[in-house]
Amino acid sequence: MSNFSFYVLQAGGGNAQMMQMIMLVGIIAVFYFFMIRPQAKKAKDAKNFQNNLQKGDKVVTIAGIHGKVNKIEDNTIELEVSPGSYLKIEKSAISMEWSKQLNAAAK
Repeated sequence: MSNFSFYVLQAGGGNAQMMQMIMLVGIIAVFYFFMIRPQAKKAKDAKNFQNNLQKGDKVVTIAGIHGKVNKIEDNTIELEVSPGSYLKIEKSAISMEWSKQLNAAAK
């Protein structure tokens, strides 16, 4: 009788491995759809925001500097932070979230 139970227990091992694979794939899918995909979408939206900036737009940098876009070059922007005072910064230093909050509060 003990030999019979030994073979039955061994036969169930394939199902356990299959369930482990399904669980692993499920965890990876959840991680992708709830972590990676939204972050990639957010980065893409921020890049589009930075590329669509125009002269006169009010923006906030990731360092918290408020200013108005004065000149746009390839990867840099010249910000007017006070009348006659300009800073040259990288486009990637513009915060989409803070700039949208600034412009929403101004309306």
